[in-house]
Amino acid sequence: MVQKITVTVEERQRLDVYLAAELGISRAKVQKMIEEHQVFVNTKLPRKAGDSLKYGDLIEIKDAPKKEIIKEVIKKEKSLFPEIKIIKETDDYLIINKPAGLLVHPTEAAEKGTLAEWIVKKYPDVAGVGEDPVRPGIVHRLDREASGLLVIAKTQKMFKHLKAQFKKSEVVKEYTVLVHEVIDKDFGEIDFLIDRGPDGRMVSRPKIDDLLLRHVDKIQPGKKARTEFTVEKRFINYTLLNVRIYTGRTHQIRVHMFAYGNPVVGDTLYYNKRFKKYNRDLDRLFLHAYHLEFTDLKKNIVDTEITLPKELQQFLKNIT
Repeated sequence: MVQKITVTVEERQRLDVYLAAELGISRAKVQKMIEEHQVFVNTKLPRKAGDSLKYGDLIEIKDAPKKEIIKEVIKKEKSLFPEIKIIKETDDYLIINKPAGLLVHPTEAAEKGTLAEWIVKKYPDVAGVGEDPVRPGIVHRLDREASGLLVIAKTQKMFKHLKAQFKKSEVVKEYTVLVHEVIDKDFGEIDFLIDRGPDGRMVSRPKIDDLLLRHVDKIQPGKKARTEFTVEKRFINYTLLNVRIYTGRTHQIRVHMFAYGNPVVGDTLYYNKRFKKYNRDLDRLFLHAYHLEFTDLKKNIVDTEITLPKELQQFLKNIT
């Protein structure tokens, strides 16, 4: 059985993106069909899944998935994504509340069920926005086991506008973070350099005392990073912080707090063994991006705040 589809949109689109939307299946499934020579464009085999389509192109698909199979695939793929709540949406951007456990974009280790995949499924036109097809419309990130606000550009103009603001540190990003041990200071600023160590982890060279990280003597001078924190509440063995970052280094809050001597609760990468037992009741990072502020294309301030997830609220109740 051969299914025929005529391209009816005027804007150029990627073959795999267009077919995924038309058939209601994943891009990965479409790419596999293309690799297996099931897809023809104007009677010819496409060179690659990312080939551009134009208005009037004829796509022919051999052994196209049946509707009942497609429904089953959709049902299976929906389960890959935790609930993603849309906080605000305009023609230019989208603000979401990313749940813990959701990877922002594919890596070599994990390719399925990413936010990037969700974006392309829900907003096919965003597939070409940005500088890398792997990160459609994505200007900034949150660690997989963190949660909170992310802004996604829906147009190239907005992508460039947001990127410029992030580069100038004009975007306000604030986080609610619970760390181990009690911090006596009400306010602190951490400006340790950050770099990637030999074991793949990010490392930071403390400046305030003689605390050293493993392999820190072997790394090259790192990149500048700035993190500010204000103590919101102190518990026995814990401190709740309001954190603001002015740079966007990989794992910045986590590696800075670890280097400062107060690792983030729930962190299984940057932690001291003596804190491991205190992480047992939390299967995610206690790191939540609750406040995001930027300007839109009309120079209006977009200021968004969200509450702490229920599981983090419950953890605080348990330690009170």
